[in-house]
Amino acid sequence: MSRRPSAEKTPPPFDAPTVIRMKRDGGRLPDAAIDWVIDAYTAGTVGDEQMAALLMAIFLRGMDAEEITRWTAAMINSGPRLDFADLRGPGGKPLTLVDKHSTGGVGDKITIPLVPIIVACGGAVPQASGRGLGHTGGTLDKLETIPGFSAELSVAQIRDQLAGIGAAIFAAGELVPADRKLYALRDITATVDSLPLIASSIMSKKLAEGTRSLVLDVKSGSGAFLQDPAEAARLASTMVGLGAAYGVPTRALLTDMSVPLGRMVGNAVEVVESVQVLAGGGPPDVLELTLALAAEMLDLAGLDGRDPADTLADGTAMDAYRALVRAQGGDPDAPLPTGACTETVIAPDSGVMGDIDALAVGRAVWRLGAGRTAPGDAVAAGAGIELHRRPGEPVAAGQPLFTLSADTAERLAPALAELDGAWSIGALPPPPRRLLLGRVEE
Repeated sequence: MSRRPSAEKTPPPFDAPTVIRMKRDGGRLPDAAIDWVIDAYTAGTVGDEQMAALLMAIFLRGMDAEEITRWTAAMINSGPRLDFADLRGPGGKPLTLVDKHSTGGVGDKITIPLVPIIVACGGAVPQASGRGLGHTGGTLDKLETIPGFSAELSVAQIRDQLAGIGAAIFAAGELVPADRKLYALRDITATVDSLPLIASSIMSKKLAEGTRSLVLDVKSGSGAFLQDPAEAARLASTMVGLGAAYGVPTRALLTDMSVPLGRMVGNAVEVVESVQVLAGGGPPDVLELTLALAAEMLDLAGLDGRDPADTLADGTAMDAYRALVRAQGGDPDAPLPTGACTETVIAPDSGVMGDIDALAVGRAVWRLGAGRTAPGDAVAAGAGIELHRRPGEPVAAGQPLFTLSADTAERLAPALAELDGAWSIGALPPPPRRLLLGRVEE
């Protein structure tokens, strides 16, 4: 008895080893290869080990502008795009949608006070945020230390919040599923600090989330993914160009990340410091950067009715923050988690605090449990470091310099080791650093 031959399947146009080899050998990936590999990885037919090899090849060999544009487009096309053009706010007025994104830094909690300021000034912010990546913290990890707060919002919830209170800070969810997988894989394969991968990751989410204008905070220095200011400027230019290609006016501020932002680095501790800013206080550098980004966002969006600083003075930004937290299930009055185990570094001498290496602090906080070693790992809400002295401040022998907090005592020693050699006390203050280094726009 003869058997009927089964229909032959059409072979895929590419295979993972071929695409990896192209980039490994320094070649340019064709558009069709990029489309195929992003689609296949999202669907699970290209495995993590193969994509990890490709990411490392991209990290080492780079991508040209056309490759980055196509890689970004393929990631956007891996999921739905949000559109809020039909939404109306109070009084039936169209929403003025504007967003901000940072390339990541140590102590960078700016989104938390910034979004309420923009709402208080009449803007609406659809903020698709991320979790911790490498040695830098994630906005969602920080906000989720607030009891009850959830970043897992449905599209209907995002729309309701934008129309009702003017803001939603949410996990990307079904948006750009390719980036969700790549983001987690980059975090554990030492491929975070790659210009093409940073640009495409950020801009794919931002272009898919439905914002109408975008301001970027692109950082350089020891605590940034791209330490060279010139390379950070190239990243900014790349992302501004990607925004323009999609009809989203985009602007970037170039900022310094050589020392940590503020005095608190971690998860819950950064929420504490953010609330201090909203209450009219907080460290000067956090306030300076928050207000600078707010001014750029309002200008780009055409909102010029209010001074952002006034919203901190009169409490309207704090009101917007509390409304946002409540809308997402959180209790803005609940105590935040703290680490059960602490250790304090004491000044051995008197003098002036020198520079504090941001990368070392970021790594120490990661050792304390604030970051991940594998995709999906839980982070320790109470893990963090308080910097009692900032660069240039006077120090007396015996005074506290750093207080480290962790959930378990065994995390303290590795974190302390990361801080070895990362700070100094001298007779003279270190040279002053400019926080705002430049600006990039179309």
